[in-house]
Amino acid sequence: MPAPAAPAAAGGSESDAAKLAVWKEALYERCKEAGPGNDLFSQDDLLRLDVIPNKDLLLLARVVQSLSDDKLFITMREASGQVLWKWRDAQEAHKYKQCSTDEQVMVYSLIDDSGGDGIWSQTLQKRLNMHDSVLKNAIKQLQAKGLIAPFKNVEHPNKKMYIKASIRPSDRATGGPWYTDQNLDEAFIEELQRVVFDFVKRQSGYRSTHSSGGASARSQVPTKGVIKGTAADKGKKRDASEMSKPPAKAVKASAGATPRREAALLPLPAGYTAYPTVRDIARLLSSSGITNNTILSEEDVKKLVDVLVWDNLIEPIKIAGRMGYRVCRVAKQSPQNWAGREDPTGRGGDPEPYLSPYTEAPCGKCPVFELCEEGGPVGPSNCEYFKRWLGSDVI
Repeated sequence: MPAPAAPAAAGGSESDAAKLAVWKEALYERCKEAGPGNDLFSQDDLLRLDVIPNKDLLLLARVVQSLSDDKLFITMREASGQVLWKWRDAQEAHKYKQCSTDEQVMVYSLIDDSGGDGIWSQTLQKRLNMHDSVLKNAIKQLQAKGLIAPFKNVEHPNKKMYIKASIRPSDRATGGPWYTDQNLDEAFIEELQRVVFDFVKRQSGYRSTHSSGGASARSQVPTKGVIKGTAADKGKKRDASEMSKPPAKAVKASAGATPRREAALLPLPAGYTAYPTVRDIARLLSSSGITNNTILSEEDVKKLVDVLVWDNLIEPIKIAGRMGYRVCRVAKQSPQNWAGREDPTGRGGDPEPYLSPYTEAPCGKCPVFELCEEGGPVGPSNCEYFKRWLGSDVI
């Protein structure tokens, strides 16, 4: 009679396993549906999900243990000692199940927590308090399984860093679009700055050209003044015959094609609201094709614009509640493009910087300017800052 009992017991265990699998899946899905704001669950939280029948604590313990064994639940402990659980994505859980030893699980877990910034090998050793040979063996096995990968961090180029093989390093680690093979791509940055400056300049003013012939030529005929020429003639007043002669430009105009003045940029009127914003500049760079396969966010473009602002080449201006940009001193800028100029130094044809002797001289920020006078305690002749600015202190 005892022989038939075995199949009955086997059938009962299979039924229990099937029920356990159903409860596991149901509890896991309910935890996922709780949302990202509720990613930590206590024992009472799990019971309130109404998955475990009759709020059976023993059954809940079996379900939670099975989910933990499958790496779908992460067990955590608060400072107060309360145990909490956090669900893990099924694909990530499969990667954890590939870790064959506890050491591999611990190493992979820390590398997973480091995210896109990665983690230094010595940081792993200090946090895990693991022997060097054990750590190296765990890292070697994880690399062989394709779970982690070494990479170079631009902030720590001499440190051996590791990151999950399935994620992309963060911009902080790689330097973002400004770095190529962990090296700052200065040529790329400068070319983008030139394109941005030219775009802002085109939107900051309007071109004005005036003919030098006809009425303009007649308006240039001098009616009074002195002769400009050699030292012997300098200072002599023009006589009637001199004043009746047309200027040199007008003579050339009458002899052939009508010459024109060089084109110039003129400032736009007050209240103009079409100055480009960072978003406008980002759209221009995206459509121009200059970035190739590099994707620039508005935050990246804002960094380029900020550099031009710090270099006093462009300035921010509020327009209809937005922040736009225009070049400094529009009338001083040439309509010629800055980008694409052929120059071996790469900096030829730079825009004229917004500098002035009045703002650069040390007198403009001198705290004792009112006391400065010859014969006094402070004066131009004995001012060390003024001498340094003039270069007279260099022997």
